[in-house]
Amino acid sequence: MAPHAPLIVPSVLPADAARLGDEVAELCEAGVDRIQWDVMDGVFVPNLTFGPDVIAAARAHSTVGFEAHLMVVEPDRLLDRYVDAGCELVIVHAETTPHLHRTLRRIRELGARSGVALNPHTPAEVVEGVLEETDLLLPMTVNPGFGGQSYIPAVERKVARLRAMVDASGLDIEIEVDGGISDTTIAGAASSGADVFISGSWLFKHPEGKAAGVRLLRERAAAAMRPLVHAGGVT
Repeated sequence: MAPHAPLIVPSVLPADAARLGDEVAELCEAGVDRIQWDVMDGVFVPNLTFGPDVIAAARAHSTVGFEAHLMVVEPDRLLDRYVDAGCELVIVHAETTPHLHRTLRRIRELGARSGVALNPHTPAEVVEGVLEETDLLLPMTVNPGFGGQSYIPAVERKVARLRAMVDASGLDIEIEVDGGISDTTIAGAASSGADVFISGSWLFKHPEGKAAGVRLLRERAAAAMRPLVHAGGVT
């Protein structure tokens, strides 16, 4: 299917942990489409971040949906905890589970949408056999584990391959990019076929505030996506 209109999704990794509820509310007021929680376990990636209780506490402050990006080993043990915490979309890394089809199906059984993340070196073909169990594909545009990293342009080729796979399947699958997304990098990801854009450090540091940053990202993405969107008949 053709890409959707661009969705702007902030990562809360750069947020002030002492006022996390207020930060979530401010992001909603800024016009974001949903909010991403980068869940890190200190094993698959070096950092430790958000447990399900923290996310559940922030849920009442949000008017948009939550997604959990599980950068953890053995994600199957945690799926129900993050769905119960209020995450409508749960993303697992293909590198962390030997039975990806079963893991994605379990996420849907719990009532959430399912997503697969791929590290920059992981080929697109890894997800070819699980598209029917997948609602979102996330080719990482940085190596996971830290905020503020530089965008890897070479991943755009993988984004394009994933877009071709999704279009050929006829399935309604979002393609999300995460890592180094800013006003200067978002066009390359969008023109390659992405339609959901995670921004963390750049958005939180925007000199005119989060709302201005969201507007600029959406404008840059929409302009780059326009030929693709028009071809698919989407306005």
